[in-house]
Amino acid sequence: MNSPTPEPEPDRERRESVAPSFAISPFCVDLRSKKLFFAAGPPQEIDDVLDASRHCWCRKTMQALGPDGEIVDPRDCRSGRSCFESIL
Repeated sequence: MNSPTPEPEPDRERRESVAPSFAISPFCVDLRSKKLFFAAGPPQEIDDVLDASRHCWCRKTMQALGPDGEIVDPRDCRSGRSCFESIL
């Protein structure tokens, strides 16, 4: 017996066709800088985070030191750091 192939749901096809595609940021969700307030999406590179001042801070501590006592920097605020939290 061959069972008929189910028809795809029309709503599901529409959702999949209009679903936004974006890359997940490699940086901690708590990393902040002035430049990020004007970003159109999640930062992908260090230049997406830092402006000419090169200043950034942690949203949790509101300081240039993270919860782990280390300096906040986009090169360090990534997966593997004890206080890192992904954007998802």
